[in-house]
Amino acid sequence: MSQAADPSGPFPYRLVATDLDGTLLRSDNTVSRRTRTALETACSLGAAHLVVTGRAVPWTKHVLEDLGYEGLAVCGQGSQVYDAGTRRLLTSVTLDRKVAAHALERIETEIGTLALAASRDGVDGEVIMEPGYRHQDGPLPVTRFSNRAELWKQPLNKLYVQHPELDDDALAKAARTAAGDLVSVTMAGEGVVELLPLGLSKAKGLALAARRLGVHAAETIAFGDMPNDIPVFAWSGHGVAMANAHAELLSVADEVTASHDDEGIAVVLERLAAGL
Repeated sequence: MSQAADPSGPFPYRLVATDLDGTLLRSDNTVSRRTRTALETACSLGAAHLVVTGRAVPWTKHVLEDLGYEGLAVCGQGSQVYDAGTRRLLTSVTLDRKVAAHALERIETEIGTLALAASRDGVDGEVIMEPGYRHQDGPLPVTRFSNRAELWKQPLNKLYVQHPELDDDALAKAARTAAGDLVSVTMAGEGVVELLPLGLSKAKGLALAARRLGVHAAETIAFGDMPNDIPVFAWSGHGVAMANAHAELLSVADEVTASHDDEGIAVVLERLAAGL
């Protein structure tokens, strides 16, 4: 799949930025033939496709390979810009581990003990999890740990936190209240509340990648489904929420399309292509 944007192409946007989970990927973690074709058509008409995901590179590589994707991808909530063609990181932002430990201490002082996981930095960085952290077993590998000292032994991109009683929205709000001056807090999916380097967002990584591609914000159409996509919509020229999106994202979207299982990306791209 080509990624070079063609400014002379007729497609109304030069960049199509897509989230993965709940957006490009269906519930069975596949990309439909219809959506693949719609993306290929947009690219043939001058657009570039850019994956912008909360997943770190190790959890993203296999999806990119399946798509035949060889361009840039924004991973790890904007902390990583990855070149899929050469399989190397171009940029990587890590979480200050002393600051993160202090943030955790503050949050747990306010709301009690959390279950933790973390994404280690690097193309092959592990995702490590405490036994109490709820994770659906599947194709994404994890390593379990029982001693919290393991958290701080290697550079991290982010921490994942869960609470035994609070739901995701309440946990994210409580974490921001307790430690929002130390870390950024985002909700990226069901059971996925994350602590990030302060000021980091998917939009930061998107802006870096778009600059490398020679594309401006106004020339970008973005698709997403969760609150971590709000900064992406704010940066992009046009933000499209999936029908299955979180209420916070729906409230700021320029447009709402069909769900990820009903090929909402294809619905929009086909309409745009047909209007040429």
